[in-house]
Amino acid sequence: MSYLPREIRKTGVRVSGKARCDKKTKRLISRLLPGEIAIIDHPDIDEMAAVGLIEAKASAVINISPSMTGRYQNQGPIRLLQAGIPVIDVQDGELMVKIREEQSLTIIDGCIYMEGMLLTVGELLTYEKIMQCMADAKKNAPDELQRFFENTLFYANKEKNFFLGDVPRLSLRTKIQGRHVLVVVRGLNYREDLRAIMTYIHEVQPVLIGVDGGADALMQAGLRPHLIIGDMDSVSDSALRSGAEIVVHAYPDGHAPGLERIQRLGLKAHRYPAPGTSEDIALLLAYENGADLIVAVGTHTHMVDFLEKGRKGMASTLLTRLRVGAKLVDAKGVSQLYQKRRISWTALVIVCTASMIPVAMIAAVNPIVRNLLRMFYWHVRLWFG
Repeated sequence: MSYLPREIRKTGVRVSGKARCDKKTKRLISRLLPGEIAIIDHPDIDEMAAVGLIEAKASAVINISPSMTGRYQNQGPIRLLQAGIPVIDVQDGELMVKIREEQSLTIIDGCIYMEGMLLTVGELLTYEKIMQCMADAKKNAPDELQRFFENTLFYANKEKNFFLGDVPRLSLRTKIQGRHVLVVVRGLNYREDLRAIMTYIHEVQPVLIGVDGGADALMQAGLRPHLIIGDMDSVSDSALRSGAEIVVHAYPDGHAPGLERIQRLGLKAHRYPAPGTSEDIALLLAYENGADLIVAVGTHTHMVDFLEKGRKGMASTLLTRLRVGAKLVDAKGVSQLYQKRRISWTALVIVCTASMIPVAMIAAVNPIVRNLLRMFYWHVRLWFG
């Protein structure tokens, strides 16, 4: 418990700030200003949402859904507490109606005040509460895994004809045939992983595909996406206007809610009807267009990843990866291979000594080098008297 901030460890918590409300956390994060109190409706706060709230400098988080249900070990609440951001769970579905946007609030422990009047009382999330939920989730893990497994198999059987058959083909302006393709998804540690492979990007110059907010991730790294693929619900207007070719992920029946936004911006886009996630479609599109190698950053690969996305299985991802096969290199977590380590002074001395050997050999056979070294020697003696 000692690693938690003092204001979280003690019982007394007092925070004041303007309220910012939204039922979609990622939409709220884009509007949240430093010091504001985030009011969300987010069961089992995931780690990416917590990172977003931390980066937006929220002063507190009020959640009208349970921040931890005990279904699985979601890491979002512990990340928020480690950053010194109090989390209050409130069982009041009408709270967002009662509180106006930018209304000033004061939180004292679990009590929420508006204009000096007690509005509602919630539960202040504590380290002990989180540990209890984590323990419950650990006990529940076999049952949750069983449900996840059954759901994956059910939908894999239902969707297999699409992913293993003749998928839709698009006439893209972007040439992929024979090239490497980098697919960036805004998943956990995507920034660190992107930085870790930057040398590869500059040397190989792969086709850059941003999946929704992954396009913004590329632009923040100083890169311009060639393709943007997704539902268009978490990518910025500036990324969409960057000149990238746009592919809107549609439902299997062809309905594409994200297309309306593209048309409103006066842009053109391809429509790609398919089940599954947008990152699956990005991998599939790269593979079907003849990519030599597909490198994925920030993609979702395991049960907790998918539960945090609100998906109860990973059928489409399983089928996509079966189809793409050995062409896919998953760079998720690659940054952990390059964490800072202590310098080995012995190795440093050996390297420096070895680097001096060629200089000594040249000096031994070249009179000009010998004269230069002799002059350097006398200058040093003069400097030090």
